[in-house]
Amino acid sequence: MVAYYLLQASLVVACLIPSSLVLSALFVSRRSPFGAASLTTLLTVGLSVLAVGLRALVPIVDDGTAATSIGSTMRGLVQLGFVSSAMLLLVCALAVVVVRYSRTYLAAEGGLVRYARSLLLTLASVTVLVISNHLGLLIAAWLGAGIGLHQLLTFYRTRRQAIIVAHKKFLLSRIADIAFFASLVLVQHGVGSLHIDVVNDYAREHGALSPTLHLATLLLVFGVLLKTAQLPFHGWMQQVMEAPTPVSALLHAGIVNIGGFVMIRLAPLMAYATIAQAVLVVVGLLTAIVGSLVMTTRVSIKLVLAWSTIAQMGFMLVQCGLGVWHLALLHLLTHSLYKAHSFLSSGGAVETWRGASLVKPVKPSLVYVAAGAAILCLGAAPLCAAFVMSPLHASASLGPLALALGLSFVPMIAKALASGRRAFKQAALFTVGATAAYFALHAIFEEIMPPVDLGASSTFGWTFVVVGLVVLFIAQTILQTNPTGRVARFLHPHLRGGLYLDEWFTRMSFRLWPPQLERLPAVSRRSSAEMHPEVR
Repeated sequence: MVAYYLLQASLVVACLIPSSLVLSALFVSRRSPFGAASLTTLLTVGLSVLAVGLRALVPIVDDGTAATSIGSTMRGLVQLGFVSSAMLLLVCALAVVVVRYSRTYLAAEGGLVRYARSLLLTLASVTVLVISNHLGLLIAAWLGAGIGLHQLLTFYRTRRQAIIVAHKKFLLSRIADIAFFASLVLVQHGVGSLHIDVVNDYAREHGALSPTLHLATLLLVFGVLLKTAQLPFHGWMQQVMEAPTPVSALLHAGIVNIGGFVMIRLAPLMAYATIAQAVLVVVGLLTAIVGSLVMTTRVSIKLVLAWSTIAQMGFMLVQCGLGVWHLALLHLLTHSLYKAHSFLSSGGAVETWRGASLVKPVKPSLVYVAAGAAILCLGAAPLCAAFVMSPLHASASLGPLALALGLSFVPMIAKALASGRRAFKQAALFTVGATAAYFALHAIFEEIMPPVDLGASSTFGWTFVVVGLVVLFIAQTILQTNPTGRVARFLHPHLRGGLYLDEWFTRMSFRLWPPQLERLPAVSRRSSAEMHPEVR
């Protein structure tokens, strides 16, 4: 009985988090717009730690007298498993940082009551989504988070670009919501329930999915692709820079990751959705490749970060499509923390860039790139062999992951070789430390995350991803080592235009539903002459 009461207490505490955020939004004052928000977000951090701590004690004291398994819920609506616990801690921690940063960043702005209230309601919706065990409640909370985010993106209502971009995102989100609702109808028809634990148990018991559930997973994946800014629906992600910086941090570090979180929550179902997984792999990999290449042509710090988010979301969905759910969760958590820090410190990045621009950059040649690849192969072989022979880690995905990690380090090693012995030593130490930490976290997350049946293994999927990453590495190497060559001259204009995908989508969507913009008042000739007498 102790385990049962601990479980119920953890779920009750988890429910207090969105409740406190909604209550705080009702009491936002004009004198101190962020006063209640600061206190409430600090409270939610304590509540999240308490809820997760109580939930962690359940397996320890479980005497088998009650429903205390991972699937245990409160009235079938609230669940706090490993994935939900990790995401809840992340969201509550980011909420504190974003609110404190907003308090300073927007100190001299007007409309802060509206901003603070929208921010709190958005955070409340995200926390409801995280702890939800019902697909209907999850989609409704996702809809609420999108509406709250729309208010934050249009905080500066006199900026036409902000209104246009928010309209584009609003249009995509509504199309995604229609796909989600259609998916819910099909899941209800195929399973007979919308409770996430029931749907996952059904998939585990039956294995192969019916045509109805295959269509439901395809609709769900389509909505996720829209909400995570995958090609060709990515344009709004790179154009929301008119919003305040803390809103960008919240969007890139938290809300855009919800798509990956939902895929991980439904991992037992998605493991048998072979068609939907193939779509995730293909679209995600193409998005990762295009986003990584276009990112190299951007100068603005925020635009670089936006394209980085697009590429990272693509790679996260590739991991979901391949069935390496523990890596997708690890990627989600680390990317959220990294991107929040990057956006909130983007002003300092400009100063760093100014200092670095005073030093002539080193451009490695193909010889240094080849030498860096050879050094990584020789150095990584013993480490990979140690992990393969270790009982702590025997994943079949280790080879492709090691290749992907090695390719990501080659440009840094090549630049260090071209810079001298000291730079090479620093790069080598960083590479060894980062590689050891990555594989250690890989093993830890694989061990502690609830096991998921991988369904039918796809050798073609892994081969497709490896070939795509090699192509990306070759393209980036050519562009970096020979930026004025024939290939670079051909690719750069198209990459600067983002392959023109967003322009095509914008024209098509605005024909269907144009944005409603306020017309600027016309200026008469007389008033214009009075304002500018020098033109007469």
